[in-house]
Amino acid sequence: MERVLSTLDPTLPHAVRARIARDAVAAARAGEIAVAEVSADAQRRAAAYALELLGPVVNATGVLLHTNLGRAPLGADARDAMLAAAGYTNVEYRVAAGERGTRHEHAGALLAQACGAEAGIVVNNNAAAVLLVLAALARDRSVLVSRGELVEIGGGFRVPEILAETGARLVEVGTTNRTRIADYARVVTDDVALLLKVHASNYRMVGFVEATPVSELAALNAAPVVVDAGSGLLDATTPWLRARPAWLGDEPGVRQCLADGAALVTFSGDKLLGGPQAGVIVGSRALINRLTAHPLARALRADKMTLAALQSVAFAYLDGDATRIPFWRMATMSVDELRVRAEAIARGVPAAKVVDTEAVAGGGSVPGLGIPSVGVALEHPRPDECAHALRARRIVARIEDGRVVCDLRTVDPADDVKLRDAFG
Repeated sequence: MERVLSTLDPTLPHAVRARIARDAVAAARAGEIAVAEVSADAQRRAAAYALELLGPVVNATGVLLHTNLGRAPLGADARDAMLAAAGYTNVEYRVAAGERGTRHEHAGALLAQACGAEAGIVVNNNAAAVLLVLAALARDRSVLVSRGELVEIGGGFRVPEILAETGARLVEVGTTNRTRIADYARVVTDDVALLLKVHASNYRMVGFVEATPVSELAALNAAPVVVDAGSGLLDATTPWLRARPAWLGDEPGVRQCLADGAALVTFSGDKLLGGPQAGVIVGSRALINRLTAHPLARALRADKMTLAALQSVAFAYLDGDATRIPFWRMATMSVDELRVRAEAIARGVPAAKVVDTEAVAGGGSVPGLGIPSVGVALEHPRPDECAHALRARRIVARIEDGRVVCDLRTVDPADDVKLRDAFG
């Protein structure tokens, strides 16, 4: 047993290595493997176990906000901020006054400023943001939602079910493909607490469609308009870039929703915002104060390290410097730059070929719109085996047209050497 243990990855805890060694010995006793194969079997088990533990991977899928791979990668500033916050920090303490403060005074307030809102609050994710808004503002009252916006997003999050869980009453408005302002006006009563507009962030309807804009809903003066913007594009004009990328299409901006009259806007921190997993709510100070006072605000609150990372991201937007946010840096890298990198990686590898590809934003953002990109394709008689071999080196690629394709749009240039070594 000890001899087998000594051959296993020493970075794994002793208790884990002991369990793996016992499993290998048990397999030999059961006749599943030969006694001479126990050490090799234990090493295979340990390698497989280590591969499934949480750790860094190279995202070569071409999906920038890959939900299964952790969505937006964080930049050096955000990582440094999280590390600094890992010790004691004034997350709920006002240093100058020497008194208790609130965790909503930092990142939430800065993000509100970045999109022109009066106030903001940060919670665990956007689903939690919507949950808190509905529970705090619409319990036992009606919420009007277009039938075309009763969406389901990843993980089975369905708007009607969340409404039911918060005690709010759903009132469906219009039809699946067309909802006009008259449809809302027809069902307005004193019981209506909110008009909820949900951005269809993970699908797109085309053809004979019509939706009511935020400005018309606000002009109705029936109840506060809440917009679930989801993807987290702070400003539709992208002032932190030289020009708005064509692949953003008609993606709505948080700033524009507020300017059009939305009382509150919710969105994700780890999508187009380019930060850590979080849900952000910005808008009317009076309504934000009601949210922070609600009991669920504590249950759904973000931790100090998330808040530190988001504060750093807010700084980047307020400085107008997108280069500090890896998502925007990768998304806007020129095709020419990607091609130079691809040629360097493929050089000297007979099975590798530089190919034009199409990346996507992912994460339920700007569906159906691609981003021109470049990758390296590997010709292999068994592409599944080739992709598996890459995954064993923590490189996640995609299989396309019978080839393994590594899309460089989503690969940090610092990881190019890992691809080159894996291909060799």
